[in-house]
Amino acid sequence: MNPPTRPAILSAARVRKTYRLGKVGVPVLHDASVEVGAGEWVAILGSSGSGKSTLLHLLGGLDRADPESGPIRFAGEDLRAFGAARENRYRNRDVGFVFQFYHLLPELTVLENAMLPALVGLGRLRWLSSRSELRDRAAELLATCGLSHRLGHRPAELSGGERQRVAIARALINRPRVLLADEPTGNLDARTGGGILDLLAERHAEGLTLVMVTHDPAVAARAQRQIRIVDGRVE
Repeated sequence: MNPPTRPAILSAARVRKTYRLGKVGVPVLHDASVEVGAGEWVAILGSSGSGKSTLLHLLGGLDRADPESGPIRFAGEDLRAFGAARENRYRNRDVGFVFQFYHLLPELTVLENAMLPALVGLGRLRWLSSRSELRDRAAELLATCGLSHRLGHRPAELSGGERQRVAIARALINRPRVLLADEPTGNLDARTGGGILDLLAERHAEGLTLVMVTHDPAVAARAQRQIRIVDGRVE
C-alpha cells in the first residue's frame, strides 16, 4: 500500500472487527491499517464481503472496533476518546456520508432532505433564526448538483442518479472535511455512475478529502490512490 502524499487527516492502526452471531464470532477485519492524507481521494477496493464497508463505517464513527484494536484518528484526535457529544458532532459535522442506496426520507422534498443534517441538534429558536440561510445553502448545493429544478419533488419522483445527487448535497450541507462514500455508483448504470464520479471529482478538486469504497476497478481508477482489502486484511 502506497503511503499518503500529505499529512494524514484520517487514519486507522491495526484495527480489528468481529461481529457476533449468537455465540459465534465472525472476524471481518484483521489488523487493518490505513492513512488518508488531507485533500486526497482514496479508493478502498475489494470484493463483496472483504471488509471494506466495515472499515469505512469504523472510520466514520458509525461502528466501533474490537477493544484490542489500535486507534482510529481524525486530525490527530483518537475517536475512542470521544464522549457522546463529540462523537455526534464528528458524525454530523466533520465527516459526510454517501451510501449506495441513498437513504433519503420519502416524505420529505429534495430541499428538505438536503437540509436535514444541518437541522440536527438545532432547537426551535435556532431553527427559526437560521432556516433562511440553511435553505439558501441547500438550494445552492442542489443547484451545483444539477437539481435546481427538483427542489420541491420527493425521492419517489427522481431517477437513481438524481437521488444520489441529493444524497451528495445532503452529505455536504455541513461543510465536512471528509466525505465517506460507500459504493456511491453501485446502484447505477455506467453512464449515470460516471456523472456521480464527475461530481465527486469536482468536490475533490475544491479541496475535499474523499474516501470511496468500491468493488469496481474502473471506479477505483478515478481516485488518486487505491487501498486493496482482501479477506479483511489491507494488502
